[in-house]
Amino acid sequence: MTPDFVPVAAGRSDGLLVVTVDRLPAWMLPAYGATWVATPAIDSLAARGVVLDRLITPDTEPAAVLRDLAATAESQGPTLGGAAAARGWKPALVTDDPAVAAWFTAALDADVTLVASSSAVAAEAAADEETSLARLAAAAVDVIRSGGHRLVWCHVASLGVVWDAPRRHRDRYVDPADPPPPAGAGVPSFPVDAGTDPDTLVGVRQVFAGQLSLLDAEIGRLFAAVRAKTTEAGAWAVLFAGVRGMPLGLHGWVGEAGPEAAYGELVHVPAILVDASGRMAAQRYSGLVVPADLGSTLAEFVGGGGSRCTEPNPVAPWRGMSLAGLFEDWSAPRRDRVVIGGPQAAVVTPSWHGLLTRDDRAAEGSMLVRLFAKPDDFFELTDVADRCPAVAERLAGLLARAAAGERLAAWRGPLPEAGPE
Repeated sequence: MTPDFVPVAAGRSDGLLVVTVDRLPAWMLPAYGATWVATPAIDSLAARGVVLDRLITPDTEPAAVLRDLAATAESQGPTLGGAAAARGWKPALVTDDPAVAAWFTAALDADVTLVASSSAVAAEAAADEETSLARLAAAAVDVIRSGGHRLVWCHVASLGVVWDAPRRHRDRYVDPADPPPPAGAGVPSFPVDAGTDPDTLVGVRQVFAGQLSLLDAEIGRLFAAVRAKTTEAGAWAVLFAGVRGMPLGLHGWVGEAGPEAAYGELVHVPAILVDASGRMAAQRYSGLVVPADLGSTLAEFVGGGGSRCTEPNPVAPWRGMSLAGLFEDWSAPRRDRVVIGGPQAAVVTPSWHGLLTRDDRAAEGSMLVRLFAKPDDFFELTDVADRCPAVAERLAGLLARAAAGERLAAWRGPLPEAGPE
């Protein structure tokens, strides 16, 4: 049995901007329900494209996610690099992550601009233009405006490295009765338990929201540069996506260095996809999506024509399936699950989020199956494993396989019933 491929009519973008942001959780953006955070540029982009409600990352290593987004890892269709090369496009990457810069140079033969970002910065910047984000955005805007590249990728790593937004950005989220938010530019890392002061968590989230406001303002400059380029040189498609989330205290940890269980705050990231010709603007897609699906879609946007995979690969169901059909007749291949491997594995379905976590009440090394009903329990706060034992038992088998590295068995094994018992 092989995946089904169907012919695709010719039609492609005249340019492509990809903006990826590491440590960006979906739940902190207004497009995903955060009514108290202001990100007007991202909101405007969402109004021009399709918001993907449930992009889940099967891997929490940024390099693996980026390989999938570039349609290079075990791709079952055209790769982004191949589609660009066929059109004579040399990709350009602007990033503040040296490891990502090295990978893009080797894998996509990209022209790379590396912008320095340092975790050693001790204090907030005095002005926006002094921040890591502003320097990165300025370099990316220069690449777009130069006109030498039709595929421009800007990868932001500093959101998990330094929170140096000027104080006015974080202060806008502080109510008069709140204590001052934490000072400094360091990214915090600490456990959260019953003894943690709630004001500490509120302050951390206020600082993070301020950093998001700066991010929005700076990448808004990229979106504006592409809009100007569209009028000069044809229509550009745009993808804005998170790479992995940032624990912000919802499940026992703040920051990077903790035990990163595969809750939504880590693996549920945002994605907004804008078609070059403006089709399906201001729409939302609620199906499960993985980064490889976006990679296949971008390759089709650039290459056009060819064929499109419409069924999961039976021997590698984690490989990409194009979502370009959403922009034609609102059709897309449906995923029944996303599997996250590793010791704290997770299986996400349209109706459930099951995961393995350490059981602090039992012997060291013991694992506990937790179960959350989707989409109602957006933040995975109410464990219903004891109320839905049949579902928990069925998912427990898949989770055990995922934790043991039996990837295909976890992706292909039988799932529980669709809804709560």
